Amino acid sequence: MAAPFRIVRRLLAAMVLLGPVQAAPAQDAFPGKKPIEFVVLFPAGSSADVTARVLAEGMGKHLETHIVVVNRPGGGGAVGYKYAAAQAADGHHLVWNSNSISTTYHTGTLPFDYQAFAPVARVQVETPLLFVRGDAPWKSLRDVLQYAKTSPGKLNIGNSGTGSHTHFSSVWLFKAAGAQVVDVPFNAAQVVPSLLGGHVDGVVQLPGALAGHLKAGTVRALVALSAVRDPAFPDVPTAKEQGVDAVAELWRGVAVPKGTPPRVVARLEDAIRRTVTSAGFASAAEKLLVAPAFLPAAEFGRLIAQEDVEIARAVAALGLKPK
Repeated sequence: MAAPFRIVRRLLAAMVLLGPVQAAPAQDAFPGKKPIEFVVLFPAGSSADVTARVLAEGMGKHLETHIVVVNRPGGGGAVGYKYAAAQAADGHHLVWNSNSISTTYHTGTLPFDYQAFAPVARVQVETPLLFVRGDAPWKSLRDVLQYAKTSPGKLNIGNSGTGSHTHFSSVWLFKAAGAQVVDVPFNAAQVVPSLLGGHVDGVVQLPGALAGHLKAGTVRALVALSAVRDPAFPDVPTAKEQGVDAVAELWRGVAVPKGTPPRVVARLEDAIRRTVTSAGFASAAEKLLVAPAFLPAAEFGRLIAQEDVEIARAVAALGLKPK
């Protein structure tokens, strides 16, 4: 009877040895057949949304799964960040983040900072611009500032909501210029109609939202909040060129809830790299007036941490820090 027991023991030992080998493919199978949710902080149809959908399509092909874009606008990005941070850290929940992860936190709109997420990759860079209507009397930033200084409190400037990057950029621009304006935060969907309808005198906004109106001449761009002139707007001078020390470029990238396994982050990063460096993405980005600017996870994380410190100081200096 000893022989059968020896055979059983050998079979059990073999199963133990084979167990990890058989389990490995399941561990490495991300994303498997499960779709990935991609949270966008702005409404459907916005430039941020359109770019995210181009990115999601490309990533989906490389990951061989479906990536579903879900719009959760509000609070300058805070609504989407809160939702994304509460999801499972398994790689199936992404957020289309930006500098707003720091502006919303330091202005008191978001209860947690960038460390609630793990960076995956930076995707692009955009330049906030000051827009006025095409029939406005102002032809330059100097004209706007002169009006603001001679008529304090009468110039109304809109942005995408309290704590948003465009809110931060607008306050920075006019505080640096020493001009008193009325700050008018909207939700992202209201900004452009409010300018075109004459409800505000100008808006600080990302160019994709107003590209068609700019081309048609119904709006005019007066200043770019970039370090150097944006190649997409070679005729629009920077704030620095016009004597105002204000630079507030916006980056967008992808992050996941903290605790997402490194191997999963690496797979997502690779899919983003392959998409962002493709000719198709470059063509779409050009139409949306954004610049592809891929950075891998490690470098992206260092950038976010460095900018968070700088934004915290700027928010305090601008009087935007909650009391």
